[in-house]
Amino acid sequence: MAKRDFEEALNTLEEVVEALEAGGTSLDESLAFFERGIGASRACTEILSAARKRVQKLVEKQEGAFQLGFLEEMRSEGNEGE
Repeated sequence: MAKRDFEEALNTLEEVVEALEAGGTSLDESLAFFERGIGASRACTEILSAARKRVQKLVEKQEGAFQLGFLEEMRSEGNEGE
């Protein structure tokens, strides 16, 4: 997912929090804001989870040189010999 998607979801979440903290909304409006906030929160969580999986890990190769590899690649390479 794109950086823009995360920023949009985060902005939505911030707007919802501000609206709820400001008060002055009816119960129905507050519930609608809350539902919108939950959706934005879930979107942020999913995007961050996907990003976490892509984090690169620096590992030392057997020869002493270093290489960058994605965590999933490192795990699958480590499991091939098992």
